[in-house]
Amino acid sequence: MAKKGRAARARTASPVDGLEIALDRGSPIPLYYQFAQHLESAIEHGTLAPGDLLGNEMEIAARLGLSRPTVRQAMQSLVDKGLLVRRRGVGTQVVHSQVKRPLELSSLYDDLDSAGQSPATKVLRNEVLPASADVAAALGIPEGDDVTVLERLRLTHGEPVAYLCNYLPAALLDLDTARLEATGLYRMMRAAGITLHSARQSVGARCATAEEGELLDDPAGAALLTMRRTAYDDTGRAVEYGTHVYRAARYAFEFQLLMRA
Repeated sequence: MAKKGRAARARTASPVDGLEIALDRGSPIPLYYQFAQHLESAIEHGTLAPGDLLGNEMEIAARLGLSRPTVRQAMQSLVDKGLLVRRRGVGTQVVHSQVKRPLELSSLYDDLDSAGQSPATKVLRNEVLPASADVAAALGIPEGDDVTVLERLRLTHGEPVAYLCNYLPAALLDLDTARLEATGLYRMMRAAGITLHSARQSVGARCATAEEGELLDDPAGAALLTMRRTAYDDTGRAVEYGTHVYRAARYAFEFQLLMRA
């Protein structure tokens, strides 16, 4: 028979214990939001690493002097942003931080690689087909001319981030599937002596189709960022047209805005 007054079971250590979390209880900013901001900052700076388990909500709440619903709301807000995931039988776990990409003429592969995001590529399609009217107009070529059609899935740390469709004049360069899975498209173009100079680009947002959701491991209707780009070389020739979709929970575009004089 258990003795009364027996010492309570030791509290499970949590990586949250190592964070310096200062909450302003007199602020109009909700406590759940303040706590979520601390967690998000720790994830962005690597203090909380991918795979870390945050621990028991009740224990975290007790340590911070918060209610359990407040802690749960904070964590759920980061689940909604794609920074945490709840796994049955495991708990709440840190996933990889959102990819933030500047709006400039660079490739997704290069941006992910420079950010230490371990990019990988799965080529879904690589074939030569007649250009449709839309593709021909974007590339400035006659409709029906041969173009190389690429469909690729871009992943970071094994998780899908983007579904990429690209169209290039077929005579421009040879696009070997094995090389495409080992490096970026723009790297291959530069290696072939093509100097990328400028691009016209539009960014938007929409909901994922069922097919896109299956490819990106998101439900149909999940938020997507979209991008259309036509890239030009240093002679002004259109060398690539792309239509890309990105998981909004894992991806963001960053803008730098300057005041007009």
